[in-house]
Amino acid sequence: MADAEHTESATDENGAPDESDGPVISAYGVASAVLGALTVAAIALGAIIWVTHRSDVDERGYQSRVMLAAADWTGVLINMNADNVKTSLQRLRDGTVGDLNADFDSAMQPYQQVVQRLQSRSRGQIEAVALEAVHHDLDAQPGARPPAAADQLPASLASRTDSVIVVATSVSENAGGSKPQIVHWNLRLAVSDVDGKLMISRLESIR
Repeated sequence: MADAEHTESATDENGAPDESDGPVISAYGVASAVLGALTVAAIALGAIIWVTHRSDVDERGYQSRVMLAAADWTGVLINMNADNVKTSLQRLRDGTVGDLNADFDSAMQPYQQVVQRLQSRSRGQIEAVALEAVHHDLDAQPGARPPAAADQLPASLASRTDSVIVVATSVSENAGGSKPQIVHWNLRLAVSDVDGKLMISRLESIR
């Protein structure tokens, strides 16, 4: 009997492993690990969302400034008359860059001749302003910059060029007392970012 009891005791001590000898991962530990992983994923996702949102906000702010620059420049053009033609032309020239600036006199000559010939007084009003976007890249990511205008200035001169459509109306009252003329303006302007300053690099009349 003593030998049997001794053998059974040995089996208990050596035959089966003691559960307390190895590492034990409790349900609490597993839950903590999963929760930690989810927390890291949530933080990463939040960071991505914030960066994307910040990029979208910055882009919309820049686009608003581009449209405002186009509207301001056009406002000077459509309100040009015999009394302010010289100062208006100077303001317009100062706001241009690239080929439009180099060929400014020839580009503005038709407008100047009409004003001087009619001796008219014009009152202009901007009706609508919109960015023109041509989507060449169908895989463009949200918040990415729009495609550059076809006549974008060299990178050494401008960091970016956007195309803007401006619709305006002006009423010209001739000095001779004839019936006022209503002029409808449909313009496409290229607005270029030159060292942080938005300038007009192209002017085109569209139908």
